[in-house]
Amino acid sequence: MDDRELLKVVMGIVGKEKCLDDCAELPCGEQVMVATTDMLHRTTDFVEGMTDWQAGWMSAAVTISDIASMGAAPKYLLIAVGLDDWQSLAGVMQGAKDCCTKFGAEIIGGDIDHHNELTVVTTGLGLVSRRDIVRRTGAWPGDLVCITGTPGQAQAWLDGYRQFEKALFEPQPRVAEGQLLGRAGVSAMMDDSDGIALSLYDLMSVNNCGFAIDSEKIPLPPGIPAAQALELALYGGGDYELIFTIAPDRYPVPGVKATVIGTVIPERETLVDGVPLEKLGYQHRWE
Repeated sequence: MDDRELLKVVMGIVGKEKCLDDCAELPCGEQVMVATTDMLHRTTDFVEGMTDWQAGWMSAAVTISDIASMGAAPKYLLIAVGLDDWQSLAGVMQGAKDCCTKFGAEIIGGDIDHHNELTVVTTGLGLVSRRDIVRRTGAWPGDLVCITGTPGQAQAWLDGYRQFEKALFEPQPRVAEGQLLGRAGVSAMMDDSDGIALSLYDLMSVNNCGFAIDSEKIPLPPGIPAAQALELALYGGGDYELIFTIAPDRYPVPGVKATVIGTVIPERETLVDGVPLEKLGYQHRWE
Protein backbone atom coordinates (compact mmCIF):
# COMPACT_ATOMS: atom_id res chain seq x y z
CA MET A 1 0.00 0.00 0.00
CA ASP A 2 1.39 3.41 -0.95
CA ASP A 3 0.32 6.99 -0.33
CA ARG A 4 -1.35 7.36 -3.74
CA GLU A 5 -3.54 4.34 -3.05
CA LEU A 6 -4.43 5.74 0.37
CA LEU A 7 -5.36 9.04 -1.24
CA LYS A 8 -8.28 7.20 -2.82
CA VAL A 9 -9.63 6.62 0.70
CA VAL A 10 -9.50 10.37 1.33
CA MET A 11 -11.17 11.06 -2.03
CA GLY A 12 -14.01 8.74 -1.11
CA ILE A 13 -14.66 10.75 2.05
CA VAL A 14 -14.05 14.40 1.07
CA GLY A 15 -14.52 14.19 -2.71
CA LYS A 16 -12.08 13.65 -5.57
CA GLU A 17 -12.23 17.28 -6.69
CA LYS A 18 -10.59 18.37 -3.42
CA CYS A 19 -7.59 16.09 -3.93
CA LEU A 20 -6.48 16.90 -7.47
CA ASP A 21 -3.90 19.63 -6.88
CA ASP A 22 -0.93 20.50 -4.70
CA CYS A 23 -3.01 23.13 -2.87
CA ALA A 24 -6.60 23.79 -1.89
CA GLU A 25 -8.18 26.96 -3.28
CA LEU A 26 -10.12 29.57 -1.31
CA PRO A 27 -11.78 32.65 -2.90
CA CYS A 28 -10.12 35.85 -1.69
CA GLY A 29 -11.60 38.86 -3.47
CA GLU A 30 -10.00 39.22 -6.89
CA GLN A 31 -7.40 36.66 -5.86
CA VAL A 32 -7.30 33.04 -4.83
CA MET A 33 -5.75 31.93 -1.57
CA VAL A 34 -4.03 28.55 -1.89
CA ALA A 35 -3.43 26.36 1.15
CA THR A 36 -1.31 23.26 1.63
CA THR A 37 0.23 21.21 4.43
CA ASP A 38 3.15 18.77 4.75
CA MET A 39 4.51 16.47 7.45
CA LEU A 40 8.19 15.49 7.62
CA HIS A 41 9.87 13.02 10.00
CA ARG A 42 13.41 12.28 11.11
CA THR A 43 13.29 8.63 9.98
CA THR A 44 11.78 9.22 6.54
CA ASP A 45 12.75 12.76 5.52
CA PHE A 46 15.58 14.23 7.61
CA VAL A 47 18.58 12.14 6.60
CA GLU A 48 21.59 11.45 8.80
CA GLY A 49 23.93 14.41 8.88
CA MET A 50 21.23 17.02 8.39
CA THR A 51 21.30 19.82 10.96
CA ASP A 52 18.25 21.08 12.83
CA TRP A 53 18.48 24.29 10.76
CA GLN A 54 18.37 22.27 7.55
CA ALA A 55 15.40 20.25 8.83
CA GLY A 56 13.56 23.51 9.40
CA TRP A 57 14.58 24.88 6.01
CA MET A 58 13.44 21.72 4.22
CA SER A 59 10.11 21.70 6.09
CA ALA A 60 9.31 25.21 4.95
CA ALA A 61 10.69 24.65 1.45
CA VAL A 62 8.51 21.64 0.59
CA THR A 63 5.36 23.57 1.48
CA ILE A 64 6.47 26.72 -0.32
CA SER A 65 7.20 24.57 -3.38
CA ASP A 66 3.59 23.39 -3.48
CA ILE A 67 2.45 27.01 -3.42
CA ALA A 68 4.89 27.86 -6.23
CA SER A 69 3.50 25.01 -8.33
CA MET A 70 0.12 26.78 -8.39
CA GLY A 71 1.72 29.99 -9.69
CA ALA A 72 1.14 31.65 -6.32
CA ALA A 73 3.24 33.84 -4.04
CA PRO A 74 3.84 32.31 -0.58
CA LYS A 75 2.62 34.59 2.21
CA TYR A 76 2.19 32.78 5.52
CA LEU A 77 3.38 29.59 7.22
CA LEU A 78 2.13 27.77 10.31
CA ILE A 79 4.59 25.31 11.81
CA ALA A 80 4.01 22.54 14.36
CA VAL A 81 7.11 20.84 15.77
CA GLY A 82 7.09 17.49 17.55
CA LEU A 83 10.32 17.18 19.54
CA ASP A 84 12.22 14.22 20.93
CA ASP A 85 14.95 16.66 22.01
CA TRP A 86 13.87 20.15 23.06
CA GLN A 87 17.27 21.53 22.04
CA SER A 88 16.37 21.00 18.37
CA LEU A 89 13.64 23.64 18.43
CA ALA A 90 15.75 26.78 17.96
CA GLY A 91 17.56 25.37 14.93
CA VAL A 92 14.37 24.08 13.30
CA MET A 93 12.57 27.38 13.78
CA GLN A 94 15.51 29.45 12.53
CA GLY A 95 15.85 27.30 9.41
CA ALA A 96 12.15 27.59 8.65
CA LYS A 97 12.21 31.33 9.25
CA ASP A 98 15.22 31.83 6.98
CA CYS A 99 13.55 29.87 4.19
CA CYS A 100 10.34 31.86 4.57
CA THR A 101 12.24 35.15 4.56
CA LYS A 102 14.08 34.26 1.35
CA PHE A 103 10.88 33.38 -0.48
CA GLY A 104 8.61 36.12 0.84
CA ALA A 105 6.60 34.31 3.52
CA GLU A 106 6.12 34.88 7.26
CA ILE A 107 5.68 32.41 10.11
CA ILE A 108 2.47 33.39 11.90
CA GLY A 109 1.83 30.57 14.37
CA GLY A 110 1.99 26.87 15.11
CA ASP A 111 2.40 24.37 17.93
CA ILE A 112 5.06 22.57 19.99
CA ASP A 113 4.65 19.02 21.26
CA HIS A 114 6.60 16.03 22.52
CA HIS A 115 7.20 13.28 19.97
CA ASN A 116 9.30 10.12 19.73
CA GLU A 117 11.15 11.57 16.72
CA LEU A 118 11.59 15.03 15.26
CA THR A 119 8.42 15.72 13.27
CA VAL A 120 7.57 18.99 11.56
CA VAL A 121 4.19 19.89 10.09
CA THR A 122 4.04 23.02 7.94
CA THR A 123 0.89 24.67 6.58
CA GLY A 124 1.37 27.31 3.94
CA LEU A 125 -0.89 30.00 2.51
CA GLY A 126 -0.27 31.85 -0.73
CA LEU A 127 -2.03 34.28 -3.05
CA VAL A 128 -2.47 34.35 -6.82
CA SER A 129 -4.78 36.16 -9.19
CA ARG A 130 -7.70 34.18 -10.61
CA ARG A 131 -6.27 34.68 -14.09
CA ASP A 132 -2.80 33.33 -13.28
CA ILE A 133 -3.50 30.30 -11.09
CA VAL A 134 -2.14 27.04 -12.51
CA ARG A 135 -3.53 23.59 -11.78
CA ARG A 136 -2.49 20.08 -12.68
CA THR A 137 -5.38 19.91 -15.13
CA GLY A 138 -5.23 21.69 -18.48
CA ALA A 139 -2.55 19.86 -20.47
CA TRP A 140 -3.43 19.65 -24.16
CA PRO A 141 -2.05 17.45 -26.99
CA GLY A 142 0.68 19.36 -28.78
CA ASP A 143 1.83 21.20 -25.66
CA LEU A 144 5.48 21.02 -24.72
CA VAL A 145 6.55 19.21 -21.54
CA CYS A 146 9.21 21.22 -19.70
CA ILE A 147 11.12 21.16 -16.44
CA THR A 148 13.11 23.77 -14.53
CA GLY A 149 16.61 23.10 -13.26
CA THR A 150 18.41 19.76 -13.19
CA PRO A 151 16.44 16.82 -11.76
CA GLY A 152 18.04 13.90 -9.95
CA GLN A 153 20.52 15.79 -7.79
CA ALA A 154 18.87 15.10 -4.43
CA GLN A 155 18.69 11.35 -5.10
CA ALA A 156 22.28 11.46 -6.35
CA TRP A 157 23.43 12.47 -2.86
CA LEU A 158 21.56 9.52 -1.39
CA ASP A 159 23.35 7.29 -3.91
CA GLY A 160 26.74 8.48 -2.71
CA TYR A 161 27.47 11.55 -4.83
CA ARG A 162 28.21 13.91 -1.96
CA GLN A 163 28.72 16.97 -4.17
CA PHE A 164 24.93 17.27 -4.32
CA GLU A 165 24.41 17.66 -0.56
CA LYS A 166 22.91 21.14 -0.80
CA ALA A 167 20.31 19.98 -3.34
CA LEU A 168 18.93 17.47 -0.82
CA PHE A 169 19.54 19.33 2.46
CA GLU A 170 18.57 22.84 1.36
CA PRO A 171 16.07 22.62 -1.54
CA GLN A 172 15.23 25.85 -3.35
CA PRO A 173 11.53 26.08 -4.30
CA ARG A 174 10.95 27.75 -7.69
CA VAL A 175 8.81 30.59 -6.40
CA ALA A 176 9.73 33.32 -8.91
CA GLU A 177 9.58 30.85 -11.78
CA GLY A 178 6.15 29.57 -10.72
CA GLN A 179 4.69 33.07 -10.80
CA LEU A 180 6.26 33.89 -14.16
CA LEU A 181 4.96 30.64 -15.62
CA GLY A 182 1.48 31.33 -14.27
CA ARG A 183 1.44 34.77 -15.86
CA ALA A 184 2.69 33.27 -19.13
CA GLY A 185 -0.30 30.93 -19.29
CA VAL A 186 1.20 27.48 -18.84
CA SER A 187 -1.50 24.85 -19.21
CA ALA A 188 -0.63 22.52 -16.28
CA MET A 189 2.04 22.39 -13.58
CA MET A 190 3.22 20.63 -10.43
CA ASP A 191 6.50 20.17 -8.62
CA ASP A 192 8.50 17.01 -9.23
CA SER A 193 9.34 16.19 -5.61
CA ASP A 194 8.56 12.49 -6.16
CA GLY A 195 10.47 12.28 -9.46
CA ILE A 196 9.65 13.01 -13.11
CA ALA A 197 8.01 9.63 -13.73
CA LEU A 198 5.50 9.78 -10.88
CA SER A 199 4.82 13.44 -11.62
CA LEU A 200 3.89 12.60 -15.20
CA TYR A 201 1.62 9.79 -14.04
CA ASP A 202 0.00 12.17 -11.56
CA LEU A 203 -0.59 14.67 -14.36
CA MET A 204 -1.94 11.95 -16.63
CA SER A 205 -4.40 10.84 -13.93
CA VAL A 206 -6.19 14.21 -14.09
CA ASN A 207 -5.81 14.99 -17.80
CA ASN A 208 -7.30 13.28 -20.83
CA CYS A 209 -3.94 12.91 -22.55
CA GLY A 210 -0.46 11.47 -22.09
CA PHE A 211 3.21 12.34 -22.44
CA ALA A 212 6.08 11.39 -24.73
CA ILE A 213 9.49 12.15 -23.20
CA ASP A 214 12.83 12.23 -25.05
CA SER A 215 15.52 11.01 -22.66
CA GLU A 216 18.27 12.83 -24.56
CA LYS A 217 16.63 16.16 -23.74
CA ILE A 218 16.49 15.66 -19.96
CA PRO A 219 19.15 17.70 -18.14
CA LEU A 220 21.22 15.30 -16.05
CA PRO A 221 23.26 15.78 -12.86
CA PRO A 222 26.92 16.13 -13.90
CA GLY A 223 29.73 13.80 -12.92
CA ILE A 224 27.60 10.64 -12.97
CA PRO A 225 27.57 7.89 -15.65
CA ALA A 226 24.87 8.75 -18.18
CA ALA A 227 22.63 5.71 -17.63
CA GLN A 228 22.65 6.17 -13.86
CA ALA A 229 22.13 9.91 -14.16
CA LEU A 230 19.05 9.34 -16.34
CA GLU A 231 17.65 6.87 -13.80
CA LEU A 232 18.16 9.42 -11.03
CA ALA A 233 16.49 12.18 -13.05
CA LEU A 234 13.46 10.07 -13.97
CA TYR A 235 12.83 8.31 -10.67
CA GLY A 236 14.71 10.17 -7.93
CA GLY A 237 12.77 12.09 -5.27
CA GLY A 238 13.70 15.13 -3.27
CA ASP A 239 13.93 17.63 -6.12
CA TYR A 240 11.63 20.63 -6.06
CA GLU A 241 11.72 21.66 -9.68
CA LEU A 242 8.58 22.56 -11.63
CA ILE A 243 7.34 20.28 -14.37
CA PHE A 244 4.85 21.99 -16.66
CA THR A 245 3.09 21.91 -20.01
CA ILE A 246 2.83 24.91 -22.27
CA ALA A 247 1.69 25.74 -25.80
CA PRO A 248 4.69 25.98 -28.17
CA ASP A 249 3.91 29.58 -29.08
CA ARG A 250 4.21 30.61 -25.39
CA TYR A 251 7.66 29.09 -24.92
CA PRO A 252 10.25 30.12 -23.84
CA VAL A 253 9.07 32.17 -20.88
CA PRO A 254 11.31 35.18 -20.18
CA GLY A 255 13.07 34.89 -16.83
CA VAL A 256 12.55 31.12 -16.50
CA LYS A 257 15.38 28.67 -17.15
CA ALA A 258 13.66 25.50 -18.28
CA THR A 259 14.22 22.62 -20.68
CA VAL A 260 11.78 21.05 -23.13
CA ILE A 261 11.87 17.30 -22.44
CA GLY A 262 8.88 16.08 -24.46
CA THR A 263 5.38 16.69 -25.74
CA VAL A 264 1.79 16.07 -24.69
CA ILE A 265 0.16 13.33 -26.80
CA PRO A 266 -3.52 12.39 -27.31
CA GLU A 267 -3.08 8.83 -26.03
CA ARG A 268 -3.33 8.32 -22.27
CA GLU A 269 0.08 6.78 -21.80
CA THR A 270 3.44 7.99 -20.56
CA LEU A 271 6.39 7.09 -22.77
CA VAL A 272 10.12 7.66 -22.75
CA ASP A 273 11.83 7.17 -26.11
CA GLY A 274 8.64 5.47 -27.33
CA VAL A 275 8.60 2.88 -24.52
CA PRO A 276 6.20 2.95 -21.52
CA LEU A 277 7.83 4.73 -18.59
CA GLU A 278 7.87 2.74 -15.37
CA LYS A 279 5.63 4.18 -12.67
CA LEU A 280 8.36 4.51 -10.08
CA GLY A 281 9.53 7.25 -7.74
CA TYR A 282 9.48 8.36 -4.13
CA GLN A 283 6.44 7.08 -2.23
CA HIS A 284 5.54 6.31 1.36
CA ARG A 285 4.61 2.64 1.72
CA TRP A 286 2.85 0.48 4.28
CA GLU A 287 2.87 -3.29 4.69
